[in-house]
Amino acid sequence: MSDHSPWKAFTVERKDHVAQVTLIGPGKGNAMGPDFWAELPVLFGELDADPEVRAVVLAGSGRNFSYGLDLVAMGGSLGAVVSGKALAKPRTDFHTLIKNMQAAITAVADCRKPVVAAVQGWCIGGAVDLISAADIRYASADARFSVREVKVGMVADVGTLARLPLIIGDGHVRELALTGRDIDADRAEKIGLVNDVHADADAVLAAAHATAAEIAANPPLVVQGIKNVLDHTRSPQVDDSLRYVAAWNAAFLPSEDLTEAITAVFEKRPPQFKGE
Repeated sequence: MSDHSPWKAFTVERKDHVAQVTLIGPGKGNAMGPDFWAELPVLFGELDADPEVRAVVLAGSGRNFSYGLDLVAMGGSLGAVVSGKALAKPRTDFHTLIKNMQAAITAVADCRKPVVAAVQGWCIGGAVDLISAADIRYASADARFSVREVKVGMVADVGTLARLPLIIGDGHVRELALTGRDIDADRAEKIGLVNDVHADADAVLAAAHATAAEIAANPPLVVQGIKNVLDHTRSPQVDDSLRYVAAWNAAFLPSEDLTEAITAVFEKRPPQFKGE
């Protein structure tokens, strides 16, 4: 990473009208902490405005795409709303936090330059929200996906439940979201979560770049027009879903089960949920 890079959670390389955005953490497994959420909308706003960029490749550094939300780094943001004394003020603040995080992911979806995601290793929770905002998704053979929020006492609230039904179909969304189970690359391809599966991390990144190069070779304003038209009918539906889940979680996220889920993560034991 070059010293002059303004980003802490990403590296950005531009070549031949394609920008590669790589998640670098700083949390383990490229976990999505405060830097990620602050920088993502600014970065994709810049890529959207850069006339030299015609397509974007989204990748993760190391063995995994991303472990998702960095619970340790973001724990302070949850503290006030799960304290047991959360009335209007902390809930309003939490609602604002959710809206800001949603806007970060939406910046990827709204980028006029098509985004091709290259996924290797784990893609968990918030990382599924992120790739759901991409236009095209490829996976390496070792990729694993999990809509895991249910396992930590949360309704997924930054894009998965809004966008995934438009990608893979209702039954598959419900299965993944209600169980929180892991699926492998073959299953992800079978249900349409990813377009293709490639041998390894290098191969999936090369495939993403090949597609991005094909897109970049086409008339850029026409490419942007295609994306705009495709997004036109889905955008109101996504926006409505995001608004609803933000209000839902501001009201109902605090629970003893959430506290138990987070405690179990830190104590490395199975959680015992009671519906309280």
